[in-house]
Parts: sequence; C-alpha cells; structure tokens
Amino acid sequence: MIHKTESATSLFQPIDRSSFMRWFVTVLAVLLTVFAGPTAAQTSDETLVIGQIAEPKSLDPQTVTATNDFRILVNVFDGLVRFKRGTLEVEPALATDWTVSDDQLTYTFNLREDVTFHDGTPFDAEAVKFTFDRMLDPDHPQHDTGPFPLAFFFSMVEAVETPDPMTVTFQLKEPFAPFLSNLAYPTGLIVSPSAVAESGQGFGRTPVGTGAFRFAEWTPDEAVTLARNADYWDVPPSMETVVFRPIPDGAGRASDMLSGGIDIMADVPPASLAAFRDNPNFVVYQQTGPHLWFLILNTREGPFSDKRVRQAVNYAIDKERLIEDVCRAPQTSPPAPFRPPSTGPMTVPSSLTRTIPRRRAS
Repeated sequence: MIHKTESATSLFQPIDRSSFMRWFVTVLAVLLTVFAGPTAAQTSDETLVIGQIAEPKSLDPQTVTATNDFRILVNVFDGLVRFKRGTLEVEPALATDWTVSDDQLTYTFNLREDVTFHDGTPFDAEAVKFTFDRMLDPDHPQHDTGPFPLAFFFSMVEAVETPDPMTVTFQLKEPFAPFLSNLAYPTGLIVSPSAVAESGQGFGRTPVGTGAFRFAEWTPDEAVTLARNADYWDVPPSMETVVFRPIPDGAGRASDMLSGGIDIMADVPPASLAAFRDNPNFVVYQQTGPHLWFLILNTREGPFSDKRVRQAVNYAIDKERLIEDVCRAPQTSPPAPFRPPSTGPMTVPSSLTRTIPRRRAS
C-alpha cells in the first residue's frame, strides 16, 4: 500500500508498537486503503473508527479465514511469534525465543513471563497446548467449538508438549520450513482456555486473548468495539478505543469517509479512488494484494477441449482495458495464475499475446 506522508500521521502517532497501526498493517491484505488526515477526521482523537466491508463471521481466530475478521483479531490476541513490521521476518511475541533441533522436527519455545489473558487467567504453556490441541485433536473436549478451516496450517504437528509451565515443544511429523511463518499467521493466535471452556461455541462472540485491546462490545450490524489493554505486555497502544463498523456498500463507506464518520476505509471501491487521491485531507495506502482473478476452463470435454476455442477466449479478453476501465487502480496481468513474485521470471509467449486486429484463433 502507499505509505502515509509524514504530514498526515498525527492521528495515528506513535505508529510503532504503541499504536493500533502496528497490528492493523500486519494483516492488511487489500489493495487500497484510505486514511483520513487530521483535518478530515471528525471522530474523537481517542477513538479510531474503521469502515469494514462486512460484519465479522466470528472473533474466534481458529474458526475464520477472512482478512475482514483478522483485522480485528490481531488486536485482541497474540501469537507465539509475529511478523516484524513491514517484513516477513518472524520475531518474538508471546515466546521470547526458540530453538529448532538439528533434524528440524522439534521446536522449543520459551514463553514470556507475567502475561495474563484479558479474563485475568495466566498465559502459560498449557494455554498454548490447549489452543493447538483444540484445532488438531478430534477427541479434545473443546474440538466441537470449531470447525477449524485452516487447521491444515498445522497438520504437520505430531504433538504439543509442555515440559514446564513456561516452555512448550512442538513435535513435527516431518520437517516443514514454513512452520514459524504459519505460527505468525492469525490462525496461530493463542486463546484463553478458561474463556473457551466457559463460552463454548459462543467464544467467537466474546473473545478473550492477551492482545493490545480487549473485546468490549459487539452490536450486530453496527460495530465491534475494542478497548485499550492498559496491562499489555508490550508497549500499550495510544488509542483508548477502536471501533470496526461494517459498511458493505462501497459507496456508503466512501461517503462516511468523506464526511468524517470513519478514520480508515478498507477496500476502496475503484469508482471512489480519484476522490481520495485528489483530496489532500486523505492518504491512500496501496500494496500488492494476494488476489488473482482468472478463468478455469474445462479442457477435458465441451467446447474448451478445443485448443482453438481456448485461444479465442484468450484473445477476446482485453486484460489491459479491464484494468483501466473496471479496476481503475494499479493492477498487473501476470503470465500465469500465480502471484508475483511467488515464481521466477515468466514471460507470455508472443503467440498468446492479444492483438486488436486478431479476431479469431488460428
């Protein structure tokens, strides 16, 4: 995303670990986001209001898959590790350090002392074991609080062991290079065992973690409200309150942003982009998103079993015009259905390149 200019940062200062922005940026997976500068925002200086595209499905980190939900969850919960701001480098969070065995099968984490969940219960190795066993063990007493659609992130885990109250060990079935990165993903956030046991399947409506903000209230179709955790183990955030408002209509989100009703607008509709880019009171952040749009054709039977028909469809789609007229935002047309730079350099064969005069496949 486009980084905010210094003149527009005062609403969010300090931007490092002591503010909401540290956690928001971590999971931002949209192409365009707008931030109001000090002269545009009408909300309280102690309250940050974010316009989201939808109501969250749940606030249980192990049961959801959407970035829309993750934006909230990473403020309420912490993981053993997290991504260092602005990078994919893993750094300590609830674990202070860790070691990996020579055979890459055993990960041992030393846990942070004196951390408590928002319900006052202690964070310890048993809480870590509970979090992962709940997802991975069908016989776990709280496994029915799922389903857990991203549990496969940790399918390589053979066992989670607790040698002592502040040490946890993961035994893997086989070496798995992305294991630490997967722990930094929101599915690896640590939940309060006592809160899950008390709330059962209702835990997703009353979440309890160790994060920078405590869950305060969820008013259906109106807002999810978080309150500052003054006892946070890291530097506490400067904001007192963060409010996530579901505004499904893109034009409605844009209108609220322009009128000062929200401070941050996620997922900017293309038709509204120019209004914000041309307005000095707003800053547009942009980053490469993970989303790919592509056609999957049945090449085994039917018309698309004919290579010439597939070529004709390829030649008929003007990708550059779609980018310009429909997306109205910087996009790229990759040569294959893979997000750059997940593959090495790739080029499109000239025979597959669309040319305007060409009307049909050869």
